[in-house]
Amino acid sequence: PVTAGSIVVPFGHVIGNEKWRGSELAQRLQGKVKLIFEDGLGLVDFHLSNRTCILLISEADLVAGDEFKRRLVRFRNASSLRGIVIVEKTQISDQYYPGVQKLVVLELGMVLLPVANQGEASQLIIQLVSVCVREQSRDRGSNPFVRRQRAQRAEPALLQAVQRIPGVGRTKALLLLQRFASLHRLCNADIRELEQAVGQTAAQQIYTF
Repeated sequence: PVTAGSIVVPFGHVIGNEKWRGSELAQRLQGKVKLIFEDGLGLVDFHLSNRTCILLISEADLVAGDEFKRRLVRFRNASSLRGIVIVEKTQISDQYYPGVQKLVVLELGMVLLPVANQGEASQLIIQLVSVCVREQSRDRGSNPFVRRQRAQRAEPALLQAVQRIPGVGRTKALLLLQRFASLHRLCNADIRELEQAVGQTAAQQIYTF
């Protein structure tokens, strides 16, 4: 079902599912990234250039029922690509969000990024594309030892997800990911483990969140 798994996406480009053509999201991406539409991407909404896919869950998807859950599970089971789930968290869909968070982060071990609307979703995709481009340009002709060290750093999307926790900046996010390695382990960490990584005050904020 993930038909675009073998597509090589050039850096700075995004391949979008045909169903998003003409949407507010697509209009906001135009001119900021090189957007190409393809029919038959299956479960995926957008493909980025570093084997990363965006699965976008709209407010309407959340309200309509459980079909979006089946789509996420099918993607996780069928694909070796890195999936980022962007979900529209609005006043209407807010009540469904805890269930989505539990499924995506704890059960499927994927990155979940909430947005208020399609405009915010487009900004997030543009940001992810620019990170890919910067990393690729830095890696060209660089020292192999430096490249190896960089490869061990947190993935951009994962790092960005951790930085959305209140009170957590880039430095604390790197410390947390260095210690816990995944969102799943971070979500299940107790307060003492968190304190050892980032100190008492920040640990309490993270644990509460």
